[in-house]
Amino acid sequence: MSKFALVTGAGTGVGRAAALALAGDGWNVTLAGRRPEPLEKVAGEVRALGCEALAMSTDVGDPDSVGALFEAHQKRFPRLDLLFNNAGTGAPAVPVEDLPFEKWKAVVDANLTGTFLCAQWAFRIMKAQSPKGGRIINNGSISAYAPRPNSIAYTATKHAVSGITRTLSMDGRKHDIAVGQLDIGNAETDLARRMADGVLQADGSVKAEPLMDVEHAGNAVAHMASLPLDANVLFMTVMATKMPFVGRG
Repeated sequence: MSKFALVTGAGTGVGRAAALALAGDGWNVTLAGRRPEPLEKVAGEVRALGCEALAMSTDVGDPDSVGALFEAHQKRFPRLDLLFNNAGTGAPAVPVEDLPFEKWKAVVDANLTGTFLCAQWAFRIMKAQSPKGGRIINNGSISAYAPRPNSIAYTATKHAVSGITRTLSMDGRKHDIAVGQLDIGNAETDLARRMADGVLQADGSVKAEPLMDVEHAGNAVAHMASLPLDANVLFMTVMATKMPFVGRG
């Protein structure tokens, strides 16, 4: 039976790794992100694995853009079985009193509002399709549990994503919609690669942190997606083994 997924932030990093891991398991994928060129490249990689792909340039913080994304998915594919809410951004690591409102709002729009808008559309579709149901996986973060220094916008939104996950998991039960969260620590992406050169720690020191291959994050998404709808991974943490998290700093 064909399976149909939608992945946001799919052009690079964790989103790309997840899309390819899903395609390796036979999922057809709608790929959403801001930049068309990386999305089209990933779409070609998905097709090379024998699956269908649709690339859509999307701003997940804009309701109209999100609506166009999900409507395009519905026109192309007969179902939505999986949403991986992965799109997100960070803000400059500056003291809280120096963070511009525009930077705060950009992080809230992408990480929090985007997660809500995409989940809202997924609920509408998954409740209405026959057979009903599906799965939503939200990209949380290690920062959903423990902050880094000077990270108020990113940490606040990722803590809020955990609240979205718990609420949707409860609200989805009666509709056969399973909702879980993947919390990733130090996957090697363009955004995280700087950690190998040294990042600020809670004690004020700057230390290099270990990274893991981003494919492990993609494979974790594929594992969560592989479960039947009567089983759910509510929260999973996948991280570089030796990164500072438990007792961070």
